[in-house]
Amino acid sequence: MRADIFVSSLLRRVFASGDFAAVEKKGAEEAGAIFIRQHFRDGLETLYAPAPQTAFGEDEIRDRLFEVRLARSEPEAVRAMLDRERRFDPDLWIVELEAEELGDVIPLAGDR
Repeated sequence: MRADIFVSSLLRRVFASGDFAAVEKKGAEEAGAIFIRQHFRDGLETLYAPAPQTAFGEDEIRDRLFEVRLARSEPEAVRAMLDRERRFDPDLWIVELEAEELGDVIPLAGDR
Protein backbone atom coordinates (compact mmCIF):
# COMPACT_ATOMS: atom_id res chain seq x y z
CA MET A 1 0.00 0.00 0.00
CA ARG A 2 1.28 3.47 -0.82
CA ALA A 3 2.68 5.36 2.16
CA ASP A 4 0.35 8.34 1.76
CA ILE A 5 -2.73 6.11 1.64
CA PHE A 6 -1.56 4.08 4.66
CA VAL A 7 -0.94 7.26 6.70
CA SER A 8 -4.30 8.74 5.71
CA SER A 9 -6.05 5.52 6.76
CA LEU A 10 -4.08 5.42 10.03
CA LEU A 11 -5.11 9.00 10.86
CA ARG A 12 -8.78 8.21 10.21
CA ARG A 13 -8.66 5.09 12.43
CA VAL A 14 -7.01 7.01 15.28
CA PHE A 15 -9.48 9.91 15.07
CA ALA A 16 -12.39 7.45 14.90
CA SER A 17 -11.25 5.93 18.21
CA GLY A 18 -11.35 9.38 19.83
CA ASP A 19 -7.59 9.91 19.97
CA PHE A 20 -5.33 12.42 18.20
CA ALA A 21 -2.82 11.94 15.36
CA ALA A 22 -0.72 14.23 13.20
CA VAL A 23 1.90 13.96 10.50
CA GLU A 24 5.16 15.38 11.90
CA LYS A 25 7.09 14.77 8.68
CA LYS A 26 5.72 13.89 5.29
CA GLY A 27 7.87 11.51 3.26
CA ALA A 28 7.81 9.90 -0.16
CA GLU A 29 4.17 9.40 -1.14
CA GLU A 30 4.54 6.01 -2.78
CA ALA A 31 7.12 4.08 -0.82
CA GLY A 32 8.39 6.12 2.11
CA ALA A 33 9.22 4.30 5.33
CA ILE A 34 6.77 5.17 8.11
CA PHE A 35 7.79 5.69 11.74
CA ILE A 36 5.11 6.15 14.39
CA ARG A 37 5.59 7.96 17.72
CA GLN A 38 3.03 7.06 20.37
CA HIS A 39 2.83 9.66 23.12
CA PHE A 40 1.60 8.72 26.59
CA ARG A 41 0.15 10.96 29.29
CA ASP A 42 3.20 10.38 31.50
CA GLY A 43 5.46 11.98 28.86
CA LEU A 44 7.05 8.76 27.61
CA GLU A 45 6.89 7.55 24.02
CA THR A 46 6.94 4.30 22.07
CA LEU A 47 8.52 4.30 18.62
CA TYR A 48 7.23 1.92 15.97
CA ALA A 49 9.40 1.33 12.92
CA PRO A 50 8.98 -0.70 9.74
CA ALA A 51 9.48 -4.39 10.48
CA PRO A 52 12.36 -6.11 8.67
CA GLN A 53 11.58 -8.20 5.61
CA THR A 54 12.23 -11.34 7.67
CA ALA A 55 8.97 -10.60 9.53
CA PHE A 56 7.00 -11.44 6.39
CA GLY A 57 6.16 -15.01 5.43
CA GLU A 58 7.27 -16.27 2.04
CA ASP A 59 3.75 -16.27 0.60
CA GLU A 60 2.56 -13.07 2.28
CA ILE A 61 1.58 -10.05 0.30
CA ARG A 62 4.08 -7.32 1.13
CA ASP A 63 2.02 -4.93 3.19
CA ARG A 64 3.18 -2.66 5.99
CA LEU A 65 4.18 -4.24 9.27
CA PHE A 66 5.73 -2.50 12.26
CA GLU A 67 7.89 -3.46 15.20
CA VAL A 68 8.49 -1.68 18.49
CA ARG A 69 11.89 -0.01 18.24
CA LEU A 70 11.76 1.84 21.60
CA ALA A 71 9.14 1.10 24.26
CA ARG A 72 7.99 3.76 26.74
CA SER A 73 11.19 5.75 26.39
CA GLU A 74 12.15 9.35 27.03
CA PRO A 75 11.25 11.67 24.11
CA GLU A 76 14.92 12.60 23.67
CA ALA A 77 15.84 8.96 22.96
CA VAL A 78 13.03 8.69 20.39
CA ARG A 79 14.09 11.98 18.76
CA ALA A 80 17.74 10.83 18.58
CA MET A 81 16.77 7.57 16.90
CA LEU A 82 14.52 9.39 14.42
CA ASP A 83 17.31 11.85 13.64
CA ARG A 84 19.62 8.93 12.81
CA GLU A 85 16.94 7.34 10.64
CA ARG A 86 16.30 10.65 8.86
CA ARG A 87 19.99 10.98 7.97
CA PHE A 88 19.83 7.49 6.47
CA ASP A 89 16.47 8.00 4.70
CA PRO A 90 15.34 11.61 4.21
CA ASP A 91 12.09 10.41 2.55
CA LEU A 92 10.66 8.79 5.67
CA TRP A 93 7.35 9.68 7.30
CA ILE A 94 6.92 10.44 11.00
CA VAL A 95 3.41 10.15 12.41
CA GLU A 96 2.58 11.14 15.99
CA LEU A 97 -0.25 9.52 17.94
CA GLU A 98 -1.62 10.60 21.30
CA ALA A 99 -3.24 7.43 22.53
CA GLU A 100 -2.80 5.26 25.61
CA GLU A 101 -3.91 2.11 23.77
CA LEU A 102 -3.60 1.40 20.05
CA GLY A 103 -5.43 -1.92 19.89
CA ASP A 104 -5.10 -3.16 16.32
CA VAL A 105 -4.54 0.29 14.75
CA ILE A 106 -0.94 -0.58 13.80
CA PRO A 107 -0.18 -4.00 12.28
CA LEU A 108 2.64 -5.44 14.41
CA ALA A 109 4.97 -8.15 13.13
CA GLY A 110 4.68 -10.21 16.34
CA ASP A 111 0.86 -10.33 16.06
CA ARG A 112 0.79 -12.30 12.84
